[in-house]
Amino acid sequence: MDYSNKSTFSTASGNSYQYVVLQVTLKEKFIGTGSGNLSELEACINDQARKGYRLHTITTSNGGSKGLMGGDRIQATMVFEKIV
Repeated sequence: MDYSNKSTFSTASGNSYQYVVLQVTLKEKFIGTGSGNLSELEACINDQARKGYRLHTITTSNGGSKGLMGGDRIQATMVFEKIV
């Protein structure tokens, strides 16, 4: 997994903040239904859990298509809360 693209993943979780906001871009499969990279979303949530955060809120919005055979994009924005 490469989370270095700032438009895809925030690096704020590297600090000891009370709340962390992260965004993952889910790519819809071109053929069929469902997301082609749900494992990335799961990995993001588990990574924050290991750092002592719990998922507080998650929202999604349609990011549109990225061109021919690209499928739709869904932006998942998550708010994690530090477990005290």
